[in-house]
Amino acid sequence: MANIRVDFNQTVGDIKPLHAVNDVPSVDFRYGGAKEGMDFFKESGIPYSRLHDVSGRYGGNVFVDVSNIFRNFDADENDPNNYDFTFTDKLLELMMESGIKPYYRLGETIENDLQIKRYRTNPPKDNLKWAKICEHIVMHYNYGWADGYEYNIEYWEIWNEPDNAKDEINNQMWGGTPEQFYELYSVAANHLKTKFPQLKIGGYGSVGFYSIAQKVLEPWANAEAGGSWYFIEYFEGFMKYIKSKNYPVPLDFFTWHSYSNVEQNIIYANYVRETLDKNGFTQTESHCNEWNPGPNKRNTMRDAINIISNMLMWQNAPIDMAVYYNSRITSSYGGMFNPLTWGVTKAFYSFKAFNALYRLGKQTIAESDDEQVLTVSATNGEDVAIVISNYSEEDKALKITGLEDITDKCVYSIDENNNLDQIDKDVLNGEIIKNEQIILIVGKKSN
Repeated sequence: MANIRVDFNQTVGDIKPLHAVNDVPSVDFRYGGAKEGMDFFKESGIPYSRLHDVSGRYGGNVFVDVSNIFRNFDADENDPNNYDFTFTDKLLELMMESGIKPYYRLGETIENDLQIKRYRTNPPKDNLKWAKICEHIVMHYNYGWADGYEYNIEYWEIWNEPDNAKDEINNQMWGGTPEQFYELYSVAANHLKTKFPQLKIGGYGSVGFYSIAQKVLEPWANAEAGGSWYFIEYFEGFMKYIKSKNYPVPLDFFTWHSYSNVEQNIIYANYVRETLDKNGFTQTESHCNEWNPGPNKRNTMRDAINIISNMLMWQNAPIDMAVYYNSRITSSYGGMFNPLTWGVTKAFYSFKAFNALYRLGKQTIAESDDEQVLTVSATNGEDVAIVISNYSEEDKALKITGLEDITDKCVYSIDENNNLDQIDKDVLNGEIIKNEQIILIVGKKSN
């Protein structure tokens, strides 16, 4: 039996934005597809969308990427006529109308075919000029420059996966050396933070720290001999470099990626936090801003379980934001939608269930004595919610204490037969939570 104790009178912190996503479902403006995609976001309560790989290869040649907005690097970066914001404007207008906060990646989309030709991922010819171009992009979206907006976009991320490969010839995201990227980040972060001290400037979208999990889970193996140890060397080199500069190098948030399971993701979160703290970046937020526990399981309950279980575990781990990859309907990495029908999947309802916690704001005590029956609870002072996920591969007897004084209780389920539908079955007194089932219970505190 899995015993869960909940106490809605004891808050322990904020519910984190762990159900943010990369990209948007659609950028097809012709037949209202983009608006329809934003409606899906509104329904599931997505708090942030990271603007990376928008519209696929090369950012669709019109979206977000620095080279799409400022097409001629040799042009005058102070002249608004040298910027093309058109399609990115349209996208952000829809996002803001829908209440979705943009998380803006300053950089380029991955070049998967660089063996034929590299177009945009070489180091800029002039780091400071690149930073000034980014400054004007910020000005356009936050301060009205060039017939722009006042969106108050908070997170501005510099680049993505510069450590994509050890050999820069085969690195799909960065055609230079590590030191060249470290210098670009240092110059750009310092410039942007000087201009906009109230904004959060960070990066760099590390590929991930897979060898750390191997070192913990397989201590007999030589994890340092593996190719992915390079990602760790790169991170530690980055830390050392930005600390060595004779001017401040801001790192308001550090970003990293993972395509691993729940247990490994906790190991990575601990490693990142420990490394940041050890290097003096104790106030730097940690964001896993690309993660997906298994795109090959799309439209299955196991995918939904893996996704919600990551969110529930990360709520009590040293991580500040998680950004799922990817929300695009047609993406091979997307798990929220069925690309054949454009309908939602089981995973979509995992995001919606977590949002039931997020919208209440404050996390409360919820404890499970079964490490594979995961739970998080929340309140806004009046309303309450608890999400329970059976991550195991067997049915479990379930007993919950602490709901006795909760009124107007409703129970919802995500399982093979339900899509966050209200169920009549009483799961509150020794009933069964099925293998691969997610339960949401909502109610109100009694006065």
